[in-house]
Amino acid sequence: MITIYHNPRCSKSREGLCLLEEKGISFETVKYLDQPLSREELQSIIQKLGIKPIELVRQKESLWSENYKGQTLSDDAIITILSENPKLIERPIVINGDKAVIGRPTEKILEII
Repeated sequence: MITIYHNPRCSKSREGLCLLEEKGISFETVKYLDQPLSREELQSIIQKLGIKPIELVRQKESLWSENYKGQTLSDDAIITILSENPKLIERPIVINGDKAVIGRPTEKILEII
């Protein structure tokens, strides 16, 4: 089953959702702003993405630049920040089994479906 972690207010996230719909693929949608992800869920997603936690952070968000930019933060601290501030998570994230991508650009989603 494919899962998309989706923010309806984000155009890239909406594009990712449309791509899956256009391809006729059944998927589950997780609106992670409404259902914040636990630290364990974030760790699992980061592992599937094969990235460092900082790579999942929307570093241009004012919340990040005003509160965390320039600080030396451990991976564990970044995961905690993301779990407490889900708007800082890059989107959309699409997961298919043990594979995952951040759908930026949207075509990256095609790599795992």
